[in-house]
Amino acid sequence: MKPVLFIGNKNYSSWSLRSWFLLSEAGIDFEEVRVPLDTPEFAERIGSISPARKLPVLLLDGQPVWDSLAIAETVAERWPDRRLLPGEAAARSHARSISAEMHSGFVALREAMPMNCRAMGRKVTLTDAVMTDINRVIAIWADCRSRYGAGDGWLFENFSIADAMYAPVVFRFRTYGIVLPQAASRYPERVMKSKAIQNWLAASESETEVLEADEAGQ
Repeated sequence: MKPVLFIGNKNYSSWSLRSWFLLSEAGIDFEEVRVPLDTPEFAERIGSISPARKLPVLLLDGQPVWDSLAIAETVAERWPDRRLLPGEAAARSHARSISAEMHSGFVALREAMPMNCRAMGRKVTLTDAVMTDINRVIAIWADCRSRYGAGDGWLFENFSIADAMYAPVVFRFRTYGIVLPQAASRYPERVMKSKAIQNWLAASESETEVLEADEAGQ
């Protein structure tokens, strides 16, 4: 049975992007079902899709898996041949740590810079808290590329759950024009070269829904 991934709007839903990108970049065949956020359709359907009433949800052999990090770990476990976690123990622990850090942290960055793929040139106030988050992301990217990265440009030797977790930040930095030091600039370039990411971006630009809460900045 083909896995089914329920996602929200591609323009706004950073959590949906994480799960979608993981499956797509890993070459896992799945069915995509988009349920636009903050709509009557969402309110009507979400209760039967997600126990937590949030997206994304991966339906795997009839069993729902919700929360992007739980989905990532489940996918890595189910398809070990895709090597979505590093093989070496220290690198694997590191990948899990930075993935969990993104999952639970960076609150200032999220609030100040909502993901909005089709917007460009947005300007927001970069408070000390936001800059602390930005600098932490930059440090993570530079450190992983220096310690574990190989020639293909991902954070670790191969594409991993860590890349899926940080992909929305690449879009955020793109939208809000965050200038990156050279040590961290090549990683976003690698993410944007992904065919899966380009497909997501094209689909996001064709969406017509507008979520006012995510239309921050000028």
